[in-house]
Amino acid sequence: MPRRKVTPFSLSFLDIMFCGFGAVVLLVLILNHDTVKTRNEVFTDLRAETVRLEKEVLIGEEDLVEARNSLQATEKEIVLMQGQSERVINTIEDLEIEIAQMSRETLANRAHINQLSTDLKSLDEQKKRLGAVAPADRDAGEKVREFKGEGDRQYLTGLKMGGERILILMDASASMLDETIINIIRRRNMSDASRKNAPKWQRALKTADWLVSNLPATSQFQLYTFNTAARPALAGSDGKWLQASTRTDVDGAVNALRELAPAGGTSLYHAFSVVKALQPRPDNILLITDGLPTQGRSKPLSTTVSSDKRLDHFEKAVRVLDAKIPVNTILLPMEGDAWAAAAFWQLAIQSSGSFLTPSRDWP
Repeated sequence: MPRRKVTPFSLSFLDIMFCGFGAVVLLVLILNHDTVKTRNEVFTDLRAETVRLEKEVLIGEEDLVEARNSLQATEKEIVLMQGQSERVINTIEDLEIEIAQMSRETLANRAHINQLSTDLKSLDEQKKRLGAVAPADRDAGEKVREFKGEGDRQYLTGLKMGGERILILMDASASMLDETIINIIRRRNMSDASRKNAPKWQRALKTADWLVSNLPATSQFQLYTFNTAARPALAGSDGKWLQASTRTDVDGAVNALRELAPAGGTSLYHAFSVVKALQPRPDNILLITDGLPTQGRSKPLSTTVSSDKRLDHFEKAVRVLDAKIPVNTILLPMEGDAWAAAAFWQLAIQSSGSFLTPSRDWP
């Protein structure tokens, strides 16, 4: 077969094709270079933005941890505050109950005072009608010790002074220094001389003197003081009866009482325990105090005592007593002890005794 001839047209066509292909390749290279450059610039910007966002994420995670810790602390505080609020609510409810009880007792005490005032007026009217005014000489002859009252204040008290063996219990605790808690705290830190001259204590001494002066001349008596413990006023007479007809016994007990300075808490348990120490036992008890006891048989662990606990100490002390012995109570005023009057009044009823809250100028 004969060889095909190369024509100039064929070569020209090939040149044209290769030139076109080269132009296309050159155009592609130029465009690709611009695209890569643009892509690199965009990638650089995106990389910087990614780093910035990663930093923000780290910071956000740290803030989230702090927020969670703060939330946990806040939740703990909320739990504590809820517990405190519950305790406060319970305390308020207890105080409301106590206030309601005190209000009822105050009304009962007022009714009792009004009844006593009515009884006193009736007795005065009866005395005037009967004209039973004993001569002064006869009164002086029946008393074992002279005691002068102020004006008309030495009136009939209703106290049961009779008996063959009379026990006088005198509260000598720090509360006998004053009627208010603030003044008691102030006076108890004073000297013995200042405490002995406290107005309330002087009034208590006059009351004890009046009781001793009006004892039956044929009776035996004993005078004990008590705070956290009980002891005889006259040294060396522990467990012994004194003679009301013997001037040395009477004056010795009263004078020894004036040498005491009130101090300490109040244990009515130890005071009533004296009854068992005396032989033969007393058949009449005269009690001078100003409120419910602050402790029982042993020293309390706490320095404060609630009204309910004081009433509990009182009830335990009463159990020591012989129910057949009458208890005649002279209750001096004391701030913040509203239950005392009702408790001692109930004791007087149960023991067939008497209860007296004298005026400030008595005896």
